[in-house]
Amino acid sequence: MTQLGAIVGSFGAARRGACPTLHEPMQTGDGLLARLRVTRRVLAPRQLLEIARLAQIHGNGLVEITARGNLQVRGLRPDTAKIFAEAASQIVEVESGLVIDLSPIAGNDPQERADPRALAGRIGEAAKAFAGRLGPKVSVVLDGAGQVSMHRLKADIRLVAQDGEHWVITLGGSKPQVVDEDAAIATTIAVLGALAAIGPDTRATDLFAGPVGRDADADPVQDWRAKVTLAQGHCRAVALPFGQMESAALVALCDRAESAGLSTLRLAPDHTLLVDHAPDHFIEGAARLGFITDPNDPRCRISACIGNKGCASGLIAARKIAARLAPNVPPGQHLHVSGCSKGCAHPRSTDMTLVGRADGIGLVINGRAGDTPRRLLDEAALFAGTGPFQDGQ
Repeated sequence: MTQLGAIVGSFGAARRGACPTLHEPMQTGDGLLARLRVTRRVLAPRQLLEIARLAQIHGNGLVEITARGNLQVRGLRPDTAKIFAEAASQIVEVESGLVIDLSPIAGNDPQERADPRALAGRIGEAAKAFAGRLGPKVSVVLDGAGQVSMHRLKADIRLVAQDGEHWVITLGGSKPQVVDEDAAIATTIAVLGALAAIGPDTRATDLFAGPVGRDADADPVQDWRAKVTLAQGHCRAVALPFGQMESAALVALCDRAESAGLSTLRLAPDHTLLVDHAPDHFIEGAARLGFITDPNDPRCRISACIGNKGCASGLIAARKIAARLAPNVPPGQHLHVSGCSKGCAHPRSTDMTLVGRADGIGLVINGRAGDTPRRLLDEAALFAGTGPFQDGQ
């Protein structure tokens, strides 16, 4: 940490990222997008049902669960966004400030090496001193190393429990180091302080760059479990295909949850809901509604943004293409369908990427959406036997 002062003094401006919030939605191709960081990522079926109904009334009826386990509502309008925000605020408690990601079953996971909640509380309290000076995308991931994997969430500062007293800390792209809890807190606050001092354009990778070409979170394969064990009982996983679902399907799912006497839903990474104590008949009903309930579902092997159906930058109907290609993606492979070269749905390398371009659909092998395509395809070719993953290729 002794070099932080020098870094702060010499660092120039970098980049700025924007994130939508409930009260400050972001303009997209299909209207305004509001994001709800639900406190502790836990809500009752009735709460999610009411949010979904609000999305039907004030938006275009599309609800998303992000890769980090946040709720998003699409298609809001300038005259409805404020009404939606005020109504949603009465339904769920929403977090603000520094993003600190925990497992949705933290403290209730018999397999985790340490409960990260107290550590998160101490970091969150200390980070209030930097309010308004950290970039909106700056995040801390606290991983108790339990059943719900947090390893593919991007983080400026990542803390993974080694045991009950020690944490493996990674700052930006630096080499992981083992520290005790006090050192983990001190280091985290020092780095956040440096980022705040430089300005909101700064990320930890600017201070602690990794080796050129490093892709720390290279494994793209969805690794959520169909069932996870709680200290008492269990959760069952229900995922939204490509992170998105119509409000009507969510309303129906929540109605079934209430009818089954279920009381707790947990927003989880990988666009997933964990449903406490869900019986088999509930999961079977969720599958009939179009949700993913099996980790072997081929849709788990694809990442896809909303494409030109909801983004001004999108040049192809990414999720429509993804749904049609899903049965062709073999186990152990991953396909990324991106509306444009930004690659928002999956910023890391994948086995194969299809990217919308003005001159067609670019095919990238073992790379990212922004890489130079190996060749160009048209949509007709994708579904005529000449597209990707034909004959296992």
